[in-house]
Amino acid sequence: MRHPLMLKGFEVELYTGRPDGTVVGCSAEAAAALRGFVTEPDCRNLEYITAPAASYREQLELLLEPRRRLRAWLAGRGLTLLPGSTLSTGDSHRFERSNPDNPYHGYIEATYGTQVVTASVHINLGITDMDALFAACRLVRCEAALLLALSASSPFLDGEATGAHSQRWLQFPLTPAAVPLFESHGHYISWVEEQLQLGTMQNVRHLWTSVRPNGDHRPHDLNRLEIRICDLITDPLLLLAVTAFAELRLQQLLRDPDAHDPLRASALSLVQLAELADANDRAAARSSLDAELRHWRSGQPVLARDWLEAELETLAPLAQELQLADWLAPLQAVLANGNQAQQWLIAHAAGTAVAPLIAAGASAMQQSETELMALLATDGAPALG
Repeated sequence: MRHPLMLKGFEVELYTGRPDGTVVGCSAEAAAALRGFVTEPDCRNLEYITAPAASYREQLELLLEPRRRLRAWLAGRGLTLLPGSTLSTGDSHRFERSNPDNPYHGYIEATYGTQVVTASVHINLGITDMDALFAACRLVRCEAALLLALSASSPFLDGEATGAHSQRWLQFPLTPAAVPLFESHGHYISWVEEQLQLGTMQNVRHLWTSVRPNGDHRPHDLNRLEIRICDLITDPLLLLAVTAFAELRLQQLLRDPDAHDPLRASALSLVQLAELADANDRAAARSSLDAELRHWRSGQPVLARDWLEAELETLAPLAQELQLADWLAPLQAVLANGNQAQQWLIAHAAGTAVAPLIAAGASAMQQSETELMALLATDGAPALG
């Protein structure tokens, strides 16, 4: 049985700043002036959300169009968009509120400070069957480290290398501190209600983990899986490649749950799997593609790069069947040349300071978007969907 492509959508957080790499906050003004942009608690980053669409080509257009409008608005202020998922050039010692009157923002600042002033991309994939959704949550939770390994882009903080590839994931406060692999929708509902009663979650949105079920009326009305672990992926084609990889793994799961649901296919218990997944996430945050992880099927060690290469080889026939092979292609360049964090760290070790690296990345980001928009405008990308 063929499963159609899933609805998908993105929540993209971006830093604003000067072309020299200096972070400058303006999210409240930008959100007030531009349709589709919203503020984060700190004004130095802002967010836009793409509408649900199954087509990868359509999502490429949806990812680019808001940035085009935002860049035009920023240009009039001498500002641009900056790559990376942490305050690479500073200042992480000061919180800059986007809305001083918002009590939830006040709670965030008082509780977490600038630990949460990060930029990332959340990938949403539509699944409306509850058994399938929670199986998907279990699988992606157990493989989330692979997605972080591909996307790591935050090796710097306050102008210095931190020693990690994803400083964002190491500093971001996972909340609540321990989140189980949910056995079912009922398990999730009862667990969320308990956390709200205990105060470990302030509201139904206050579940900050690598992956979570999502919907308009949580915890009861759910319709999608939200992947939250990825660092900001500035290249839309790479973001869509990571998404295609995740979707293909879920398509495998839908076709053969017995072989791909960790609840059924792992030698480990759900408690052990939750501990394994969290440990893998931390290892990937430190070393990304070079991290030694433990495979959820057996608990045996495996390098992130080797695990990804093995999965891509296995996925190749399905990618061809679903016409996603071209969208997957950018992952090979990451495996061959390193992710953004690794490339930056090589240049930094060779003597380039952080600010010039961020400035060069900002310029490359804008150039890439310009080229992609020109390609779409001339319909010169027949391979892209």
